[in-house]
Amino acid sequence: MSGKQKVKGKLKAYVQAPLLLGLILVLVNVGIYLVNIQAGMILSGFALVYLITMIFMVLFARPGLNSELVNFATEYGQVQKRLLKELELPHALLDGSGRIMWMNSAFEKLGEKERFYKKNIHNFMPEIKRELLPEEDEIREINLSYADRDYLARIKRIELQDVEPLMEIEDESSSGLFALYLFDQTALNLALTELDNQSVVVGFLYIDNYDEALESVEDVGRSLLGAFIDRQVSQYVNDLDGIVRKTEKGKYLVILRKSALTQAMDGKFKILEDVKSINIGNEIPVTLSIGIGLGGLTYAQNCEFARNAMDLALGRGGDQAVVKSKDSVSYFGGKSQQKETPTRVRARVKAQALEEIISSRETIFVMGHRNGDMDSFGAAVGIRAAALSLEKKCYIVLENVTPSLQPLVDLYRNRADYEEDSVISAQRAQELLDANSAVVVVDVNRPGITECPELLKNCKALVVLDHHRQGQDTIENATLSYVEPNASSACEMVAEMLQYVNNGVKFKSVVADCLYSGIVMDTQSFTSKTGVRTFEAAAFLRRNGADVTRVRKMFREDVADYMAKAEAVRNAEIYRKDYILSSCQSEGLKSPTVVAAQAANDLLNINGVRASFVLTEYQGQVYISARSIDEVNVQIIMEKLGGGGHMSSSGAQMKNTTVEAAMIVLKNTLDTMIQEGEI
Repeated sequence: MSGKQKVKGKLKAYVQAPLLLGLILVLVNVGIYLVNIQAGMILSGFALVYLITMIFMVLFARPGLNSELVNFATEYGQVQKRLLKELELPHALLDGSGRIMWMNSAFEKLGEKERFYKKNIHNFMPEIKRELLPEEDEIREINLSYADRDYLARIKRIELQDVEPLMEIEDESSSGLFALYLFDQTALNLALTELDNQSVVVGFLYIDNYDEALESVEDVGRSLLGAFIDRQVSQYVNDLDGIVRKTEKGKYLVILRKSALTQAMDGKFKILEDVKSINIGNEIPVTLSIGIGLGGLTYAQNCEFARNAMDLALGRGGDQAVVKSKDSVSYFGGKSQQKETPTRVRARVKAQALEEIISSRETIFVMGHRNGDMDSFGAAVGIRAAALSLEKKCYIVLENVTPSLQPLVDLYRNRADYEEDSVISAQRAQELLDANSAVVVVDVNRPGITECPELLKNCKALVVLDHHRQGQDTIENATLSYVEPNASSACEMVAEMLQYVNNGVKFKSVVADCLYSGIVMDTQSFTSKTGVRTFEAAAFLRRNGADVTRVRKMFREDVADYMAKAEAVRNAEIYRKDYILSSCQSEGLKSPTVVAAQAANDLLNINGVRASFVLTEYQGQVYISARSIDEVNVQIIMEKLGGGGHMSSSGAQMKNTTVEAAMIVLKNTLDTMIQEGEI
């Protein structure tokens, strides 16, 4: 070690301090001589010894000191390197492209060193992508799994200009290094998962047709049927290690652990099918509705989720389970054909509530769904007749008139007493809406597909009348909600209510024609989804002047539509023996979606077909019309594709795709649902 080497910093000051003290000692010695010569001589001797010692240290001991300092620094660097290498926390350095340039022993233990070194981290941990590497001083955290362990990867950028260049980076476009640390989260995740599995979920279980099932059994067997149902429900919940308590006739409160709910969901809530097997002479199979709430911040919130889930299950026709959390809703079951409720008590109660709402408002707005059909327009005409009988101003909101709806709109407008502002646009409706207005929504319960969603946000009183099954996206905060999936059409529901509003609404034959047209369209001329109440509503309309011949003429087709429908039927494909799929051309057709729906209806006439699906392209989207008779719930199939509707009549719309691509998606959906036993 050369003697020219110098120390610096605080160590330099530490070395020079004794020399400075020696000079100060000499100056003090001079002052002592002036006071006392003997004392000065003694201090001079001490100062001489001190200076000789310091000079010796500087001339002979300093090189050894420098050598010791260098040896200490070297050993200290080796200790640092060893500590980093043997650090139990897996640590690695990545270049700008994600290649592993260095790793410590803990990282090497994750796999063979040769397997990792100079390889891209993405090859082993795909969660760490090049675009996820942090910028500047940012620290990025990524959750990943490797070798059956869960890790939290923490990555920090190290700029090359901040360190001495110790390695050559081949990719010049990659600037900087990245320090990667892996924190093992496996035990923590297991603990969190176990804690989550032990969390409590709340549910309600209702017998859909308790009274009807009991009435179908002889008196001696009624108590036995009730006991069998109680036993079946109790046994199912006990097998899930849960608690069940009967709150009232046909209603149960259920409390489960989340892990037990997962088990029930994996089994598709087999209790739905088990109770149907109970048969002690009852002509009507017993069906259940289940509503489960989970993921709430409190037990009360879980209970509220469960009530909302039960409302959804009942609104979709029952015989199904609905699991609702804060962000999602899952559906199970719903395979049974829903039964019509013979009594019209509910219709009367809802009609009286509707009358009160209309009477308390000055202006009424009625609207259906976008691209309205005869059912939505006919129901709107019926509600307007009810409002006029109560001497209220009423507007029908209709933005666009489709070619299939045009004949009915023309019929309504061409009558002698037609008022020019009876049918208005969505923009005009927003201008007229005020605090003393009510909005009635018919034939739809999804806010996003109504004629004017803005009316729903701004109105003070809202009424929903619909016959479609409810889904996750439903109109909320309705003053009156009457959703009856058992009804054949919205026009049937309105026709029933007109008999109770204002002691029976008197209306013209054109109103009866509009309502009758909606029933004919949705029931396919009384061949689908019809019940006793459907024919009673039709008879009521016939008594009020509905003309069957005039209505039938409105359903006649153009030659182009008829030929397109025939071509769709001719090109149909049998899929998995039970399903028939086809596509319908849209070029040259006024209403391709209507033609596709008609073709789907015709395909059901083929022997052995359980459900039909016809696809067509219209206005930049692919529309799917799904139909069945009573063997398949096409609604749950369409919900998988973002659509919905009725159990035997549903549809979906797919954006940014082609008919061919949509057909592949539909087939894959059918394959998955068949494999999982959903259909």
